Amino acid sequence: MDSWLEFASGPLFRLSFTLMLLGLARVLFLSLAGISIALRRSGDRVVPWGDAFRKTVNWLFPVNRVWRTRPIYSTISVLFHVGLILVPLFYSAHILLFRESVGFAWPLVLPQAWAHNLTLLTLIGAGLLFLGRAFDKRARALSRRGDYLWPILLAVPFLTGYLCANVTLSAQGYQVSMLVHLLSANIVMLLIPFTKIAHCVLMPLSQYVSAVAWKFPKGTGDRVAATLGKKEVPV
Repeated sequence: MDSWLEFASGPLFRLSFTLMLLGLARVLFLSLAGISIALRRSGDRVVPWGDAFRKTVNWLFPVNRVWRTRPIYSTISVLFHVGLILVPLFYSAHILLFRESVGFAWPLVLPQAWAHNLTLLTLIGAGLLFLGRAFDKRARALSRRGDYLWPILLAVPFLTGYLCANVTLSAQGYQVSMLVHLLSANIVMLLIPFTKIAHCVLMPLSQYVSAVAWKFPKGTGDRVAATLGKKEVPV
């Protein structure tokens, strides 16, 4: 078991982390290249950068809009994402793992109590989001199979990590829980660049993509009208 733990926290972790970074860098590069190509083809280089920036900040920090529609769902989703980001990056044991495995880390550390409470909030949020998708007709109509699997998959490393840090386990129970914790976390990192979770790096670009996507090449309207046989119809 010790060799498996060493492999999961060493070579496998480094591989998963590296592939995640490379995959996210690829997604980011393709998105930026797509924006550049669309802007060049449109012929209209005017982009409302300030408005897009304000909308981006509003989406990243949804304080003003969180209670407007589906307030309970929105609050649960925000708390779930906060824990999902902060605990993996700033829990002291994770920072130590980064330093030992990849050779660097950061000085900012979550207080122990905060990390534990955020873990519980993330687990509760994952369960509620899953139930919300399963029993809400509107959410169920828009959901695919992966939308149900992701909350469960994301909850596994949080649950096993919480057990290892807060529950008295036998030596064998601790090793099994820690191995599941490490393997599930590595799987999540490997999947991130190839699934909708890649929005963690694309989210800041979403408003700029929308601003550029609605810029059509010059003459597009005339060609559409001609295709529909409406070119001679007065506007």
